[in-house]
Amino acid sequence: MTTRRSCPPAPGPLEDYAQRFDVLFSSLAQRRGLRDYLQGLLLPRDRNKTLTGLAGAEPITGAQHREVQRLQWFLSESAWDHEQVNDRRVQLLCQDPATAPHDGGALVIDDTGDRKDGTATAHVARQYLGSVGKVDNGIVAVTSLWADERCYWPVHAVPYTPASRLAAGERDPGFKTKPQLAIELVQAAHKAGIGFRAVVADCFYGDNPGFTDALVAAKVPFVLALKPRRGTWAPAEGAHTPAEAAAELGWHGLKKPGRWRRVIRRFRDGHAETWWAADAQLGGWGPDRPLRLVVATTDPASLPGHSSWYLLTNLPRPASGRAQQADLSDIVRLYGLRNWVEQGYKQVKGELGWADFQVRSDRAIRRHWTLVCCGFSFCWQAVLAKQPDRPASADPQAVATAARGAQATGHPRRTRRREFVARSVTGGTGLADPMERATALLAVVVASTATPAAARAA
Repeated sequence: MTTRRSCPPAPGPLEDYAQRFDVLFSSLAQRRGLRDYLQGLLLPRDRNKTLTGLAGAEPITGAQHREVQRLQWFLSESAWDHEQVNDRRVQLLCQDPATAPHDGGALVIDDTGDRKDGTATAHVARQYLGSVGKVDNGIVAVTSLWADERCYWPVHAVPYTPASRLAAGERDPGFKTKPQLAIELVQAAHKAGIGFRAVVADCFYGDNPGFTDALVAAKVPFVLALKPRRGTWAPAEGAHTPAEAAAELGWHGLKKPGRWRRVIRRFRDGHAETWWAADAQLGGWGPDRPLRLVVATTDPASLPGHSSWYLLTNLPRPASGRAQQADLSDIVRLYGLRNWVEQGYKQVKGELGWADFQVRSDRAIRRHWTLVCCGFSFCWQAVLAKQPDRPASADPQAVATAARGAQATGHPRRTRRREFVARSVTGGTGLADPMERATALLAVVVASTATPAAARAA
């Protein structure tokens, strides 16, 4: 057996991270492609992170450049398994005490869509895109994300194929709805050994009986949002929607709160809010039933739409009153973690080029998403490597470097942030934003001379 040829190293800490994946790539070209692709995703750019952007070539005239074609081959044609790479990424996160999942976190299920032109690209069709809030031509991914008050990172992502792209439509054997794909992601998380307190999702999944029934059958705990006006069967004199059930909880002011219990929520900017939560009765859901309806709001009197949650959960209600209040706080805490999936989307799309791919095949798209997740996870591990319990603020010089990088990339809003570590929902812990410090962490990458390949392509 011949000795494996050494690969030109990636700059700074990225090389140590890339080496952990080398066993999954059989050739020098593949290992080099991994480093160049991750470096291109992580470096700040003034343009979209297409293949020409990653290689530092001109957008159109440089498309046929040798280095661009090399990245194109790596992404579309080269023989490597993106599932093995993602499994390795998740394994590294689970083994690192700074990012290891635990039974107090949440597995957040969600989907995200992005515009794409034409129909030649796999999975692209006219469908509802959450990022634009309407039906448009684009691609949708169903994702899972692990989160607690300290960190959050993507677990799996799979593309959704609309029925219009299949020969037999919804009757096609290959057709799967988003909730069906979400169930597979929950199973994949279990298979990967990822612990969590509950599956968390918005009302698109909470209002889907097939999704909730599958979680109940699998004995998976969940906290799912419901639409406030979602109707359900109930006696004529009873409540028929979550909002009507919430109105029957007996609120008569602070001195007579009825069944409402006070919940304190603490946010990443340091401020705290007083919320109220209670177990409600609606149809077959109730405090002593297998499925519970928990209502949480900032104002039980008016139930404002922007700050009221109607949550369906199968977590059992404790017996004692004090434990019940703690349980309500935990349910509100768990659903509050769902916000990190939206934060994660902003980071992978705005910084790492999640939707910037210009490839058409299913395999190439999945590979691109996998490499974006690798870049995101690298930032987390770099942030938390030396602070597994509580991330520390970046040193002044690093913050200044990050500020200059933010200005260079056209994101001046970042220079106004005075701290790079967020305060968590639970006192005493901290939540770092991996992409806010990506430039500081990769200062050596930004400052170093570009690799010979990138220099020739530019």
